[in-house]
Amino acid sequence: MRNDYLKQAQQKIQDPNILINVVSRRVKQLKAGSKPCVESLEKLSLEDVALLEIIKDKLSYELYDIKKNA
Repeated sequence: MRNDYLKQAQQKIQDPNILINVVSRRVKQLKAGSKPCVESLEKLSLEDVALLEIIKDKLSYELYDIKKNA
């Protein structure tokens, strides 16, 4: 995983637990055959693709409010 991508993605999603979950879910989607939302001239790992998608605002997420939906 590229450290520079990780640092840039942390500026978009400050909570490390949320960042890990967003990246891991996106990696699962990419492994299942989803097409990347970004292009790169270099060969990137799936984790780096997910981080780059976050950096370029191609991925979003919603927090589920347990109290509200209970």
